[in-house]
Amino acid sequence: MKYSSRQQPTTHWLRKIDWILIALIMILAIISVTTISSAMSGGQYSANFGIRQIIYYILGAILALIVMIFSPKKIKNNTYIWYIFFCILLLGLLIIPETPITPIINGAKSWYAFGPISIQPSEFMKIILILALAKIVSNHNRFTFNKSFRTDLILFFKIIGISLVPMILILLQNDLGTTLVLCAIIVGVMLVSSITWRILAPIFITVAVLGSSIILAIIYKPSLIEKTLHIKMYQMGRINSWLNPYAYSNGDGYHLTESLKAVGSGQLFGKGYNHGEVYIPENHTDFIFSVIGEEIGFIGAVILLLIFLALIFHLIRLAIKTTSSFNKVFLIGYISLLVFHILQNIGMTIQLLPITGIPLPFISYGGSALWSLMLGIGVILSIYYHQKPASKDA
Repeated sequence: MKYSSRQQPTTHWLRKIDWILIALIMILAIISVTTISSAMSGGQYSANFGIRQIIYYILGAILALIVMIFSPKKIKNNTYIWYIFFCILLLGLLIIPETPITPIINGAKSWYAFGPISIQPSEFMKIILILALAKIVSNHNRFTFNKSFRTDLILFFKIIGISLVPMILILLQNDLGTTLVLCAIIVGVMLVSSITWRILAPIFITVAVLGSSIILAIIYKPSLIEKTLHIKMYQMGRINSWLNPYAYSNGDGYHLTESLKAVGSGQLFGKGYNHGEVYIPENHTDFIFSVIGEEIGFIGAVILLLIFLALIFHLIRLAIKTTSSFNKVFLIGYISLLVFHILQNIGMTIQLLPITGIPLPFISYGGSALWSLMLGIGVILSIYYHQKPASKDA
């Protein structure tokens, strides 16, 4: 049967929903709630964060479904409005004095508090920045008819320019972890932006050499770092505790030594659900992987990694299939965010990487972090739901 240019075969709306993505998120939600509930068994908390995580997931699911209703084109058209809005929120945290609405939590003023709900703008800025970069790249490539070194250089500075504002505002909040996530997003976007390697290769090599030099200097010549970068030795406690945690086990290295003990004691099959014995403060947030390693062991940890791998492969498949530059860049940016979060969070719990305040996506407890991820899931559901065969570039 043939269809005219104005007639298209109709598809039932249920078939336009990415059920594989929803299923993977639901599996991660179950793992998250059960692990957080198990972390409560140590008696260090009075509140039931497992119940709260269920509520956060329900609100996140509603947010994702609302976003899914809007087409990627409409989302793209409103991206800069949201970018400006969240930049203003980040700036507000820096200039507004401490109030009940802008409290200092754990030594940082990074949240807006509205009763029992706290919103961290820097978490949402991760997704907003991906959207902004996707719009910049897609528009630039769409209206560049004679691609050259000069046009690629212009695109490079466009990407850096729109990324610097939120990065500086977040860095001024002393949130190095989120700043590093934004850097990972930028790298991922640049790799698919069609910028020539004549520009990217020298920059990536320079950054790699400089970063390696700083790490080696911290390890072998910490006094040199103190003098050249004006970093005091007490400010390097987190780095020193990463390199030699047992020498700082009563201070900065306490979390890491306990995490290593928990993961190692889980061995192959773990100690069993609700049978965690190693005490780790705040183990339901950044160190939730330690709970998984202790209670369900190496096998359980591998299963979790395979679920994450399935999610990433699914998103890569969507990125390959889409014909829209905006959709493709967003998907790659979101994948970059997930990969960095997963590697950094798990790496820091087993001493492969320094400790940063980066949660394990979809698993760690938290409202803003989960809602921002679900906002991204909403955009991906929108891409899948509104996709059309042989559609033109958005």
